Amino acid sequence: MEHPIEIVIATRNKGKTAEIRDLLKGFPVSIKDLDDFGPIPDVIEDGDTFDENAYKKASFTARVLGIPALADDSGLMVEALNGLPGVHSARYAGENASDEDRQQKLLKEMQGIDNRKAAFECTISIAVPTGPALTYEGRCEGIIAEKAKGANGFGYDPVFFYPPLGKTFAELTREEKSRVSHRGRALKEIKDEFGKVIKWIKLRMPIQEKFICGDNGD
Repeated sequence: MEHPIEIVIATRNKGKTAEIRDLLKGFPVSIKDLDDFGPIPDVIEDGDTFDENAYKKASFTARVLGIPALADDSGLMVEALNGLPGVHSARYAGENASDEDRQQKLLKEMQGIDNRKAAFECTISIAVPTGPALTYEGRCEGIIAEKAKGANGFGYDPVFFYPPLGKTFAELTREEKSRVSHRGRALKEIKDEFGKVIKWIKLRMPIQEKFICGDNGD
């Protein structure tokens, strides 16, 4: 029987871990997250792109723990704000601001602006301890609502209106959101070619020699 490959998700978010574990069930992998290990240093996400930050998190985690790691970085890009908040989405209203603080700052910035086009973008990086990584991307286009609506989701979901379903992301069920969201689309790409991902990992992971201890016949 094939021994499952361990992959660590570079997160302590149980919801994200459960989503990825569910997505990859049936494949010969064992999904862990950071809570399954001792404390490791935080990664400073100071990249200029989602790609840089995702790779930085995945590569660092893989090197520290010695197993393949998956990390994502994502954010909201608003056309009228020249792509802001972008990579600064989590810190848009200050370091210790709440989701609601960020939503209200965005709504205030967008007051009186007709062009409300926006897109969520997500980059997922799968890295091995030696450095190489695979990259997957997902994008979902919508518009910034006039006011926050809905109680599901997190982050900017209550102010991101998705026209095809006529609701904000925070009004969608988790299943609906997973089908159309930026992260959901990136994860679907990974699932669709995960057999190739496993082969890629096996080619790049050092093979541990096995020694049988016991009587050698001398």
